[in-house]
Amino acid sequence: MDKGLLFVISGPSGAGKGTICKQLVKAINITMSVSETTRAPREGEIHGKNYFFVSKEAFQKKKKENGYLEYAEVYGNFYGTPKEFIMEKIGSGHDVVLEIDFQGALQVKEKFPDGIFIFILPPSMKELKKRIVNRGSESEKSCKERFNNALKEISYIDKYDYCVINDEVTNAVRKVRTIIEAEHYKVTKEIYDQIQKYKEELLCSTPQ
Repeated sequence: MDKGLLFVISGPSGAGKGTICKQLVKAINITMSVSETTRAPREGEIHGKNYFFVSKEAFQKKKKENGYLEYAEVYGNFYGTPKEFIMEKIGSGHDVVLEIDFQGALQVKEKFPDGIFIFILPPSMKELKKRIVNRGSESEKSCKERFNNALKEISYIDKYDYCVINDEVTNAVRKVRTIIEAEHYKVTKEIYDQIQKYKEELLCSTPQ
């Protein structure tokens, strides 16, 4: 059985990476990574779907055992990408998509360099600013912070394998699907070894 692949998708707030990931899960056979967190579930959240809800003791134990591809502390609670979940899925032949910020992506890249890293960009910074403002849930100060953070995140784009401009969601999803399909046809060490076997079989079957 062929192994699955891990696709790590990042991008600034307002670029639409979350929407793209949700559309991918609906459109193709790909699993959305589920993070672990020590915060309490919010109304409507389901364990194992939205997050794996764990105690701080359990989280710290797994962290010491190097059980996370990445983790971070946010407002006193911990969030992490469980290594076991990812490895189990790709080991059974399933592709996994992980939506994460650039800081988390860099941690994942260090621990799992075989991942495929995709950065989602807005069509322009003007459009990004418009999307952030149009949410209507951000103060002027918060909008400015998000925009400044976006500029910082974009400066790390050279750490990624691919860049997709989200000018329109359907088009952006199509581009990401193309990347996923292409990655499965790359010449890997396993394929090269298989080709070598073909050559050996051909030599053995050729009359002397």
